[in-house]
Amino acid sequence: MELALLLGSFIGGLIIGIPVAITLAVSSVLYLLYMDIPLVVMPQKMYAGIDSFVLLCIPGFILAGNLMNNGGITERIIRFANAGVGWLRGGLGLTNIAASMLFGGVSGTAVADAASIGGMMIPGMKRAGYPGDFSAAVTAASSTVGPIIPPSVPMIIVGSLSGISVGKMFIAGAIPGLLLGGGMMITCYILSVRRNYPRQPWQGWGELARSFGTAAWAMAMTGLIVGGLLSGWVTPTETAIIASFYAFFVGAFIYRELPIAKVPSIVIDSAISSAAILALVGFANVFGWILVSERIPQFITESVMSITDNKILVILLINLILLFVGMFMETIAALIILFVPLLQLATSVGIDPLHFATFAVLNLMLGLTTPPVGVCLFVCGSIARLPLAPLVKAIMPFLLTNLITLFLVSYIPALSMWLPSVLMP
Repeated sequence: MELALLLGSFIGGLIIGIPVAITLAVSSVLYLLYMDIPLVVMPQKMYAGIDSFVLLCIPGFILAGNLMNNGGITERIIRFANAGVGWLRGGLGLTNIAASMLFGGVSGTAVADAASIGGMMIPGMKRAGYPGDFSAAVTAASSTVGPIIPPSVPMIIVGSLSGISVGKMFIAGAIPGLLLGGGMMITCYILSVRRNYPRQPWQGWGELARSFGTAAWAMAMTGLIVGGLLSGWVTPTETAIIASFYAFFVGAFIYRELPIAKVPSIVIDSAISSAAILALVGFANVFGWILVSERIPQFITESVMSITDNKILVILLINLILLFVGMFMETIAALIILFVPLLQLATSVGIDPLHFATFAVLNLMLGLTTPPVGVCLFVCGSIARLPLAPLVKAIMPFLLTNLITLFLVSYIPALSMWLPSVLMP
């Protein structure tokens, strides 16, 4: 009965549109009251959930991304991407994807990518003759690359939950991120050729060199982050702090588009965003503790193992579970609730924790572009001023491409394991 109350109130809250963090909190409180457990457990478990040094990465990377975004990074990245691929058929769509891949190395979040890139690219693509649904679909689909290419907020969450090295996870996401972006660029080009979408004239090697020169400072942040982690001189948290100072320096003194007077408001906005994420982490930790006390992880493992212990089929079942959950639940909440139980299942059949973590994060990123709770779809739809239905239809080719990438990463461990083994043995 108590489990039905917990899950029923949680699912009911999601159905009627209550924010995930509040739904987690309400469901947990109802369970504690029903079981006559002192409510003091709530703040204790919330504090335990966020009392992790590695979670300090989140405010640092969010602040770094906001400083760079307000300092002119988005325009320069789009200019460089446009100079490189804009001359191909469907060039603005390819530019959109390429810009998301480059921007992903700064923001670490898909929603920030969709809002920043989409705010410029969707109106521009529509003016150039691209259909609005295609423009929004390309933007939403490509925004999922951001949390795969380092830095990545979901990977930081996973590291805090499991003890897996955040640095290794960042490196493990590099090749899958490139595969994801490359697959979407191929899909975009094929659709553009078939539908005869416009192309832009070649702007010349001079423009390519100039645009690279202006965007190099922004793209160097990814090199700074990865280089710091590989050197072993700094922790991920210290890397995030260094990235924030670097972002401030570049925006204020190199690009000169970041007014000093605006920095306090950027810090406040970043603090609010970080607080929202950490509150979600805290509430989800209470919910997860309840699930563990009810032996749900063991139940999931035993149920799947009673069906099959074949590694290939277990990977398929894990992906199907995460894809289904990702359609209805916010990524971070899903990770906190499901990652540890599914990690236990994965390791029981011989899946490496780092490999599992990589394809689990990639899987849940796809949920940001699937209805009914596809946050990036809603963001891009609001920018394009379109309802959800045409966007869902337009994004299907990209979603299919991303699913193919997901299963390649799931069944070929070397795609996520090789680079960390070479760079961080």
